[in-house]
Amino acid sequence: MHSNDSARPGLKRKAIHEAVEFAWIFAFLAFFFCALVTYSTLLLREFHVKYLSYAFALINALIIAKVILIGELAHFGKKYEARPVLLSAIYKAVLFSLLVFGFHFVEEGIKGLLHGVSIARTFHEIRIDDLLGRSIVIFCVFIPLFAFREFRRVLGEDQFYNLLVRSRET
Repeated sequence: MHSNDSARPGLKRKAIHEAVEFAWIFAFLAFFFCALVTYSTLLLREFHVKYLSYAFALINALIIAKVILIGELAHFGKKYEARPVLLSAIYKAVLFSLLVFGFHFVEEGIKGLLHGVSIARTFHEIRIDDLLGRSIVIFCVFIPLFAFREFRRVLGEDQFYNLLVRSRET
């Protein structure tokens, strides 16, 4: 019984750490996705704000943040962590973009099945140009995200935090 009690603080600390990681990734993605919704609205000269578009952007940010954490749990990208930080970040951006791309196909397949549509028809109806465009945007957003995460991994969380948010007095 004593060993179970001592494992709880470690489990609780890990759960809190994962929740904080999730929140940071979500905030980063939500910022960019909401900016894209605003850009699309302005570009298409839609002056009435579609709040539902923002809700979808936030939901996508939540889902993709979870996909990233699952990928990290599966050690995606660990192979290139010994390389320079920029190369490691770009490699992870490519790899995780492909992972999100794959999850999108799975999501579309499940949606089709729930609506009584065959898998073949569902995949046939996917607009590949739209999917590729979104994948390029995801990749571009992932480069700075993984660059920050790689710098944090190399520097350590405390030093990275101090470098970003604390003033440096000489």
